[in-house]
Amino acid sequence: MKFFIDTANLQEIREAQALGVLDGVTTNPSLMAKEGITGRENIMRHYKAICDIVDGDVSAEVISIDLEGMIREGEELVEIDDKIVVKIPMTKEGVKALKYFSGKGIRTNCTLIFSAGQALLAAKAGATYVSPFVGRLDDISTDGIGLIEQILTIYRNYNFETQVLAASVRHPMHIIQCAEVGADVMTGPLSAMEALLKHPLTDIGLEKFLSDYKKGNS
Repeated sequence: MKFFIDTANLQEIREAQALGVLDGVTTNPSLMAKEGITGRENIMRHYKAICDIVDGDVSAEVISIDLEGMIREGEELVEIDDKIVVKIPMTKEGVKALKYFSGKGIRTNCTLIFSAGQALLAAKAGATYVSPFVGRLDDISTDGIGLIEQILTIYRNYNFETQVLAASVRHPMHIIQCAEVGADVMTGPLSAMEALLKHPLTDIGLEKFLSDYKKGNS
């Protein structure tokens, strides 16, 4: 399973990259705004800065909701760097845009997926990735991991090449559950990735090893 970090914070991206397990980055307008990145030119420069840090795919989201606008923005985004994947919302116009970009050989990430039907449409239109929102579904007492599993089953039934990117991952158990059902990618915060490192028995064991070494080598 690939690990993407869901942020626009350059320091967090550098930290995840330094950890040695980062495969890509996902962003959205909310994450850009959180970092105070506003204005088209600043946003484009920020995407380039992200691409300069990571080795893998960087999802950059369009703002337009009409087909022509999505196409225009998407074509501008892919000019930034070869790592850019155009992030398209799951709407009627978005599905049309996915089909257009697929025909042009431009990679896409269909976002705001909350049902298997939406994921099926995105795959039919040629999306490179689909992003079901695990955490947001959990927030409304719906089984987010169950949706990931359902989409994977459908894709395997018909040999769709679209990758399932589990989004809105909140904590380490989400990551483990995504891995258990076979998600192609998960995207989440740095805190969730780093939480995978932690276990009290590891801390206790390390402390004992160091204590025993100190006793025999002091």
